[in-house]
Order: sequence, then C-alpha cells, then structure tokens
Amino acid sequence: MPLVNIRITREGVSAKQKQQLIAGVTQLLVDVLGKNPATTVVIIDEVDTDNWGIGGQTITMQRAIEKNQP
Repeated sequence: MPLVNIRITREGVSAKQKQQLIAGVTQLLVDVLGKNPATTVVIIDEVDTDNWGIGGQTITMQRAIEKNQP
C-alpha cells in the first residue's frame, strides 16, 4: 500500500485542485509502479506560510517582499 504525502503552503488551493493532485499522483503510481489505486493513499498537508521558511525567511515574509517589488 503506497502512501504519498504532499506538503504545500496554505495559499488558497481549491478542493478541485487537491482532487486533481490526488488523482494525478494515484495515476502516476499506477502507471510507473503498477500499484493498485484502491490501496494507494495520498495525503495533502497544508502548512501556514508562517511555518514554512526558505533562505532564513518565512514564506509570509518572502511573499510580502515579492509583492512590494516592481
């Protein structure tokens, strides 16, 4: 039983987009590894941008800087 965990920042991903991710990842495991889709588990974890950092800054800070750049 494969389990795939997808972590994304919580920035307005719709239920439809999440469903597309789950379906796409499941199909990828079927196509590449021959896994049974009925026993394939996909979990999407959404992380607040204050709890995700790159390069010493939170994503919240990075988004604010990007927003203010010309």
